[in-house]
Amino acid sequence: MRACNPPDWSTARSELSGLLTSAGWRPSVISDAELALHELFVNAWRHAGSSAPLVTLVLSPVCLRVSVCDGSSTLPAEPDLPVDPLSQSGRGLHLVRSLTHRFGAEPRKDGKVVWFELIQEATA
Repeated sequence: MRACNPPDWSTARSELSGLLTSAGWRPSVISDAELALHELFVNAWRHAGSSAPLVTLVLSPVCLRVSVCDGSSTLPAEPDLPVDPLSQSGRGLHLVRSLTHRFGAEPRKDGKVVWFELIQEATA
């Protein structure tokens, strides 16, 4: 039986926010990264049944890569357009695609990893 409440993602969010803030990333980009992470985290719980999705953050000087691992081998389908406006779900990967520079999914021996990348754009 699966729990009715999603797992707590506050630690992952706090780590992400702290990492990007200390690296000088703009608040609007940090918000985009937090929202994209939340979508992948909840998808790992809702669709893959992971009670504690594994989150990995990798930051280079100009690129952030966020990966969320779960135990399901089912890769997410490419988001279809348009989404039914009356549907209660199905917008998460559209949102991730619109907020990030790249995203994708890759199989692993013990499930899959779904990831996104954001590029730190130079400030004027």
